[in-house]
Amino acid sequence: MSKPKVLLTRPDIPAESLEKLKAFADVEIQPEERPITKEELLKSIKGKDGLLCMLTDPIDAEVIEAAGENLKIIATMSVGYEHIDRKTAEKHKIAVSNTPFVSSDSVAELTVTLMLVAGRRVVEAANVIKRGDWTYSWGPQWLCGAGLAGATIGFVGMGKIARSVLSRCQAFGIKEAIYYDKFHPIEPAEKMGCKFKPLDEVLSSADFIVTLTNLNEETRHMYNKATFAKMKKTAVFINTSRGGVVDQDALYEALKHGVIRAAALDVSEPEPLPKESKLLTLDNLLITPHIGSAETNVRVQMGDLAVSNILAVLEGKDPVTPVRD
Repeated sequence: MSKPKVLLTRPDIPAESLEKLKAFADVEIQPEERPITKEELLKSIKGKDGLLCMLTDPIDAEVIEAAGENLKIIATMSVGYEHIDRKTAEKHKIAVSNTPFVSSDSVAELTVTLMLVAGRRVVEAANVIKRGDWTYSWGPQWLCGAGLAGATIGFVGMGKIARSVLSRCQAFGIKEAIYYDKFHPIEPAEKMGCKFKPLDEVLSSADFIVTLTNLNEETRHMYNKATFAKMKKTAVFINTSRGGVVDQDALYEALKHGVIRAAALDVSEPEPLPKESKLLTLDNLLITPHIGSAETNVRVQMGDLAVSNILAVLEGKDPVTPVRD
């Protein structure tokens, strides 16, 4: 009996995951370590039983239709799944899975790191030395920032990652934690002492605003000129969710003109961010290249889970972690 055919959209997944996939499937691999193009997808997807893709791959209706009737599972090696046309997949009874939960601690650790680095102006201070601008040994007001001790932390979105961030922040002696989530109350957060507040109150009260929300039509550009104007002038804004939730022109203006103190982003729109982006001219903005889950052990778990989802469906079972809204 012939093996099922699976398309892997890039070669640089963990070796353990690739060997597990090859053990039960005939795997066609896009050979270059870069996102697969739409044209390559359309050429390669036809006749495949399974697809292992990444967040960067455009799995739209045209691609799904081009696959033909054999395609049974689209498994993305990511938490996000907005790159997949789920309506078309559902129409053709194709399962869609993602890799949730395994990266929660990793993303939480980076989020807290960004809070501390942006709040305490660490990168700005390091650049002062690189530019040769460290003129005097010390000054009482020079490069003063804000730490987590005694701070009010405001969360927008209170899923598992946000709760992991909260638990870590509490170790720093924060004053209080407040949150907004349309699915409130979130009982695990409430048990940790985090209090639900309307969105405007979270924005206006928090010293650090941490956004960990999905990207959809409701949340796209929810952080805009009006939103930033509601924040404290001393606020530090952190986004480790999706770049599209932020109007980056509005963020630039808010940081440039002191509407808020500082910001740190692990996501942007587009990705990669062009090197000529005006955001990169700001000393009070830190941007990292979507490295929230970039830990070797996490990538192994993500790869293993994506492969397990494909195996389950091709064996006639439900995916281990189907996409859930």
